[in-house]
Amino acid sequence: MTEDLPNTMSVIAISEPGGPDVLALQTRDVPQPGQGEVLVRVSHAGVNRPDCLQRAGSYPPPKGASDLPGLEISGTVAALGEGVDPSELGKKVCALVNGGGYAEYCIARPEHCLPVPLGLSMAEAAAIPETLFTVWHNVFQRGFARDGETILIHGGTSGIGTMATKLAKLFGMTVITTSGSDEKCASSKGVGADLVINYKTQDFVEKTRAFTDGRGAQLVLDMVAGDYTQRNLDALGDDGRLVVIAALGGPKSEVNMARMMVRRQMITGSTLRARTNVFKGMLADELFREVWPLVESGELRPVMDETFTLGEAAKAHSRMEAGNHIGKIVLAVGE
Repeated sequence: MTEDLPNTMSVIAISEPGGPDVLALQTRDVPQPGQGEVLVRVSHAGVNRPDCLQRAGSYPPPKGASDLPGLEISGTVAALGEGVDPSELGKKVCALVNGGGYAEYCIARPEHCLPVPLGLSMAEAAAIPETLFTVWHNVFQRGFARDGETILIHGGTSGIGTMATKLAKLFGMTVITTSGSDEKCASSKGVGADLVINYKTQDFVEKTRAFTDGRGAQLVLDMVAGDYTQRNLDALGDDGRLVVIAALGGPKSEVNMARMMVRRQMITGSTLRARTNVFKGMLADELFREVWPLVESGELRPVMDETFTLGEAAKAHSRMEAGNHIGKIVLAVGE
């Protein structure tokens, strides 16, 4: 089942590994949804750090995924593959996808889609899936976050950092964030952080332990790794959990294992893109039950930075890599 579809569409492709200038506006055939898939007419697409890594040649898409960047979209379901409920056609959704979001049409799976409620703009909807899926799985499922606990979030003004701050506060946690300037610290404070630390001028271990009366945080959400790993463990209290979601500071760390064992600390980490469709569907189902009511009520909204047109994808990547953004960058693709 389909609406009237064009044969071709505009996309942003990676012409070769490199900087933002390798992103090229091209024309491609509109993809056809397979069994259990839907085709979404894209309204907006989120821009994420993994898109930049893929463009640079260091984060190849998983087998079978589109070679186009773009891991989250909002739009309208325009066509259905075999076996999909006919009621899906015409729905306004946001979706986590394996790639292909930088295009006028994108393949998604209905179980990875969430409905766009009234009051949520399509730009905001496109800014939610990647960060929400990532934060929920890592902070609440892998990190066992509980109300009343203190969490230290690195990169407080990033898309992940702002979503983690908002979710943690909504679920009754105390939030400490780090940022690289006083201006960003002020922005993070505005998002809801209880304590903000300028990591360039302050020691986040010392500040975290002082803020918690020497006990340390119960949870750290880290995207740095490298030499941050031991410092994160030092900022944690006994039975603390360190969750790593990226390694911007390098993939190798030196850890005092004896100290970690004595303090019963845990290190875990994950990536999301290569996980199975079944896993992502189960995650989306839990988010629909536990978090989506907060989106529907207006209590949870993404922090929005800047919106670029599809043809300005290179500018969007340049802004992300400059590190000056606060919250989410999105591309306006369709209506």
